[in-house]
Formats: sequence, C-alpha cells, structure tokens
Amino acid sequence: MYLFLEGKYSFNFNQVSFNPQLILNMSINKKEFDVIIWGASGFTGRLVAEYLFQNYNKDELNWAIAGRDIKKLNKVRDQYLDQNIPVIIADSFDEVSLLKMTERTKVICTTVGPYAKYGSQLVKSCVKSKTHYCDLAGEAQWIRKMIDLYHETATENQIKIVNSCGFDSVPSDLGVYYIHKNISKKNLYIKMRVTGAKGTYSGGTYASMQNIIKEAYKDMEVRKSLTNPYGLNPKGQQDGLDKRDLRSVKYDKKIKSWISPFLMAGINTKIVRRSNALSNFSYGKKFQYDEAVMTGKGVKGRLNGIILSIPLIFLAAKPGSFINKIFNIISPKPGQGPNKKERENGYFSFRFFVFDQEGNESIFKVTGDKDPGYGSTSKMLAESAVCLAKDKLDDKYGILTPSYAMGKNILNRLISKAGLTFNKIK
Repeated sequence: MYLFLEGKYSFNFNQVSFNPQLILNMSINKKEFDVIIWGASGFTGRLVAEYLFQNYNKDELNWAIAGRDIKKLNKVRDQYLDQNIPVIIADSFDEVSLLKMTERTKVICTTVGPYAKYGSQLVKSCVKSKTHYCDLAGEAQWIRKMIDLYHETATENQIKIVNSCGFDSVPSDLGVYYIHKNISKKNLYIKMRVTGAKGTYSGGTYASMQNIIKEAYKDMEVRKSLTNPYGLNPKGQQDGLDKRDLRSVKYDKKIKSWISPFLMAGINTKIVRRSNALSNFSYGKKFQYDEAVMTGKGVKGRLNGIILSIPLIFLAAKPGSFINKIFNIISPKPGQGPNKKERENGYFSFRFFVFDQEGNESIFKVTGDKDPGYGSTSKMLAESAVCLAKDKLDDKYGILTPSYAMGKNILNRLISKAGLTFNKIK
C-alpha cells in the first residue's frame, strides 16, 4: 500500500507494471550497511572513520570499517572509535572476499592507493554487486582505464562510481559547478589560482605519485592519457580549446601575476572537463579551464614561482635516477602523514578568475578550513560517501565526477559539514 501511494506501482485491470528503479532501490536499501570504509587502518582511512564516528550516530548512519589486517583494524577501532563499529576483512587481490564485502553495503568508500595497484578489483566488485563507490584517486591513467572497462556496465546497473572525492578534485570540480550555478552564461574561461595553502603530504600520496611516474615511463598510452587535456572525456569528445597543463613559471597577463605549475592540476582539470562532457556540455563546448599557483608580481613573484616549482622536478624524476633515489629517502613512508596539530592549522584558498565572451570578469573564492590533503580531504570523502548512501540524487550512473554525480547535494554538505566555503567576491 505504501508503494502504491508513493506512485511506485501503476495498476490497470489487466496487468501490474513495475518500475525498474524501484527494484534497484529495494536491492540497495536492503543492504546491511550504508557505508563501508575500505582501508580504515591507513592514514587517511582512519581520519575518515574518525570523522564519521564523531559526526554521525548509529541511527543516522550504519557503517563499518574494512581492510586486510584484523590487528590494525582493531587497533584503529580501539583507539579512535568504539567496539560497536563492525570490522570486515577482505583483500584487494581476493575477488571472492571483495565481492562478499561489497554485497553488504550501499557504498564503498576507499582510501587504498595507489589505486592502479589496489583499486581495480574493488571497482569490478562494486559494479558486479551494484554498490555505489567513492575514492580519492588522482591517477588519471587509472580512471581512464576504469571508464573504458566499467562505465557502460555501471550505467546499466544504475550505480555511481565516483572518483577524486578529496582535495583532488572536489574544490576545483564543485568550484566550477558553483560558478555556473551563479553565472548562467556558457563558454566561460575560468582560471583557477591557488592563492594560499598550508599542509604536508603523506607517504601514501607520495606512493601514488611515484606509481603514476613509473607507469608513464613504461607505457606510451599512459603518457598520452596523462598529457591529453581531455583524456578523461568520453571517446569522441576528447578535443577542445584547452592546452596541456602549465609546466613552467610564466607571467599571466589576465590576472597580472606570476604563476607556477600546480601539482594537482593534472587530475583536477581533466575532472572538470569530464563533468562538462557528461552534462552534455552544460558549460559550453568552448568552455576553457586551467589551474596554477599564483605567486605574486615583480621579481619576487617570479622567484617565488621558481622556488615552488623545484619539488615538481624531484617528483617527476625518472624512476631509479639519482634525484629519485634521494627524494625516496627523504619522503614519508606509507602510513605516515601530518600530525593533528598540522592538520588543524592547515588550510587552502582558491581564486577562480572568470571571463565571459564579452570580456566581463568575475572572481569566486573556495576555501577549506583544514590541511588540504588530509584534514579537509577526509571530510570531503566522508561526506561524499554519506551523500551517496543517504541523499536522493539524480538518476545519473556510470564512472562519474563529484559534481555530476552529486551536484547540489554534495555542495550543501561541503558547506554545512565539511568546512568549505564557496563565494563570489567580485
């Protein structure tokens, strides 16, 4: 009777017709958990678990932690959570254990990287078990592979596989989404400039970056995917006005400042362009977007840009080279990351310089109240998982971007719960 009143069934004298979406929703809703955090014993996974524990009670969200090491998971539960949080054991390379896990939950929230090494089988299991999924992947070459393998099936199974739900690429992706909700014009030219940030990176992040470099040196197709500005767009839609991401220090005449390459631009710009393509080019087919770090005017601005670009030289060094070996020694190891004080004292601030076809300029601002890579990222990912599990979202399925998959719902959560701000300042 309830379903009938809600309009989920339609009746006539001869037959009963069923809404396929209802069947899917019933399948998802009967699952044991709303969210399972995969990789909860890792540095970022533990932060995500802490966030859920501190912000959602059992009546609001039924969730569990998971990984392959029961001792490490129990340690996290005992130190940061409580005994009521279920612990699930599975292995990244054990298809059976992953499928058993994904079948139990509406959403898998994973922090286990590098995703190219540990994420593919999990995505496959989520697609097979009709389970929504979100991650922190900044590995464009791997996301491309997942799109090619599973986008169509995920679409058919009516599930959302959402990549890049942390510092890369939520502030960029939702920033552009917010701009277009406030400026109705298409074909804008948006320049995102990092104007301030304070934080460090973890061993896991460094491991992911190194894996990308290794794959790029080994595989020409990977290099093509990484260097193509539209490398994450659907096939047949991989061209446009944008060029490769900034690779050197230069003077930006439009904003009257020196700029330096931004480490996350390689994934952020591709995610934003994919959002545009997935939305049937709601931003326009002549939409342009780029990212860089804003370093100031004059000689000082140029010098700041050069200094900021030096670490990128080390990160991009050929695997096994002298520079690479030195950087490996001094970089944090997996499981290591900024302490609580560093996370709490961190922040980030982006400016979006927006130019329309008539030459008019607007400026928007996006900020985060914690260390971007961990304090803010853990909140962004956690709210993405809750959003997928609990919110009524548009019927959009496949391998998706944060803004296209969750739109206004995740934007509101980021503002009300995750410490992000989105404002027009000019």
